[in-house]
Amino acid sequence: MAEKRDYYEVLGVSRNASEEEIKKAYRQLAKKYHPDMNPGNAEAADKFKEASEAYAVLGNEEKRRQYDQFGMSAFDGSAGGGGFDFNSADFQDIFSDLGLGGIFGDLFGGGRRSANPNRPMQGANVRTHVSITFMESIEGCSKTIDVMIKDECPNCHGTGAKPGTAPKICPKCKGRGQVVYTQQTMFGMMQNVQPCPDCRGTGKVIEDKCPNCHGTGYVMNKKTIEVRIPAGIDDGQAIRIREKGEPGVNGGPRGDLLVEVSVARDPQFVRQDLDLFSNKDITFAQAALGADIMIRTVDGDISYSVKPGTQSGTRVRLKGKGVPDVRGRAGRGDQYVTLIVRTPVKLSSEAKELLEQFDAASDRSLSAGEDTAKGASPETGKKKKKKSFVDRMKDALDG
Repeated sequence: MAEKRDYYEVLGVSRNASEEEIKKAYRQLAKKYHPDMNPGNAEAADKFKEASEAYAVLGNEEKRRQYDQFGMSAFDGSAGGGGFDFNSADFQDIFSDLGLGGIFGDLFGGGRRSANPNRPMQGANVRTHVSITFMESIEGCSKTIDVMIKDECPNCHGTGAKPGTAPKICPKCKGRGQVVYTQQTMFGMMQNVQPCPDCRGTGKVIEDKCPNCHGTGYVMNKKTIEVRIPAGIDDGQAIRIREKGEPGVNGGPRGDLLVEVSVARDPQFVRQDLDLFSNKDITFAQAALGADIMIRTVDGDISYSVKPGTQSGTRVRLKGKGVPDVRGRAGRGDQYVTLIVRTPVKLSSEAKELLEQFDAASDRSLSAGEDTAKGASPETGKKKKKKSFVDRMKDALDG
């Protein structure tokens, strides 16, 4: 068995720490490692157990005095120490303040009695999914879905017993739904409360089962439900429809229906949060001279003025043309359009001639190699300027 750490070290406080400092340190550790906050995390459960054991000692004035005097041996029986009370009002107050449950019965083999199993409990949630188009996600829509959901058996009215009979009180737990086991542990005598194995925690047993539901009290029915999908919903988000899930237990409310939404991709738009991104092809002439073009948005085509000299890859912003906030709080996002100058693949002889004339009138990029061979500067592609007669006379006199 691994040696236990010093309780002061576990809580991260000094040996002179006040009662309030010890309680504050434990609250922080309890909130961090409580199994409710870390479901399925065995390491967190061990740390929570270690911190709780430390607080059970240091949070109690008498046990802290014994620990300071005898160390760990104060609680192994050799020093007359008692067990730990994990169900003290102090522990329960801490968990109540943090909104966490007390689970010492599961961790230490003891603990307080759990809540009445016959109390009204909400039914289980039901999950399903629906597929919509990209534009339906932007504009919102309504969909009709078919779901298989449990309903109360019409024959036994949910009791699970054959009509004319009724469930009986469980003789093992006397209707409490729980059985209590007492055992000796290293921390003293502990009581372990568990669901009754005979009635499975219901407090009742069914001798003659309903032939329609086979004693479950429920039957499966196909239901058609209309789902209103709000504008702006994103792929993977779920819509909660209250009390459309499985029926409650002991008169409790129904669970909820959770509808997960799958949004199809759009060939032109890409969504990122509330913003949309798209590309728009423009011609060389439109980019060089400027022009009015039509750009597709989720609201339809709009006119946009391209500025003269626009470069390929320029991104423009269309304010308020993005996705509406599904909660209606942030308005709408924007659309960002990347302008891409497309080079023509096929040119007529007339178009080629006009482009050559344009090149000759601008930077003569097509004749750069020819000009270099004829004395043009290889760096600029421009032909060297011929010296005047006066310049040549100056060179001769200077030489």
